[in-house]
Amino acid sequence: MCLYRGGAITFICDVLYNYTQVILTPTHLAIVMEYASGGELFEKICNAGRFTEDEARFFFQQLISGVSYCHAMQVCHRDLKLENTLLDGSPAPRLKICDFGYSKSSVLHSQPKSTVGTPAYIAPEVLLKQEYDGKLADVWSCGVTLYVMLVGAYPFEDPNEPKDFRKTIQRVLSVQYSIPDGVQISPECRHLISRIFVFDPAERITMSEIWNHEWFLKNLPADLMDEKIMGNQFEEPDQPMQSIDTIMQIISEATVPAVGTYSFDQFMEEQIYDLESESDAESDLDIDSSGEIVYAI
Repeated sequence: MCLYRGGAITFICDVLYNYTQVILTPTHLAIVMEYASGGELFEKICNAGRFTEDEARFFFQQLISGVSYCHAMQVCHRDLKLENTLLDGSPAPRLKICDFGYSKSSVLHSQPKSTVGTPAYIAPEVLLKQEYDGKLADVWSCGVTLYVMLVGAYPFEDPNEPKDFRKTIQRVLSVQYSIPDGVQISPECRHLISRIFVFDPAERITMSEIWNHEWFLKNLPADLMDEKIMGNQFEEPDQPMQSIDTIMQIISEATVPAVGTYSFDQFMEEQIYDLESESDAESDLDIDSSGEIVYAI
């Protein structure tokens, strides 16, 4: 994720999926994003069945770090789920929060009241179609993510009819969930989950309280604590980023009908050729494990 600062786009947090640049070919407008080679956290949990408590805590700590940063910037995500968390592919995977399509800024807008998100992850107050605190709704969704990592199932789906969304919603509104007998979870972890799954958002645990919870603090990586402390400070990007004016100019140019037959495929062939040329010049370059990928939109 990125924010506007001093006329430029700047990286703000390692736990957010970062934008790199906007480019325009004669036929396509494209956004370059960082490459999350580890895939979705959803895929990882599907392959594993469920995580150990330590593994779940490792990813949950990163998730809370990233969401806390968004909240510090007055942005609520509103669609947090395993499918919207990517991994960077390193041996100790770094989590990347993505897909801010439903996000809302309290600086630019009023309190949210629309029902958006994925049924299994939605907080009760979001279903009531009234104004709600998007940050506390995000806390609920983080709790669902934690539960799925620990149990390997969704907390509010009917085990007999998991695709019956009406029943899922009914169970969410009644906060009807349980932890299976066969799943060993510490009392501290159970306590945290019980503080997240609270119907009244005013009584629900807050992000700052999660940061002080004993289960969350166990084996908390120092770099995540540093990010929390430095949360309101910006990091300079490794490379100069595009200015807002540059991006708007590119978008404006994209509205002009393309001339000629130069296609996006041809553009990509040229990019691949350039990368191969660079690879020949520097044999140590590993394009498969690092770099950027372009998404056409």
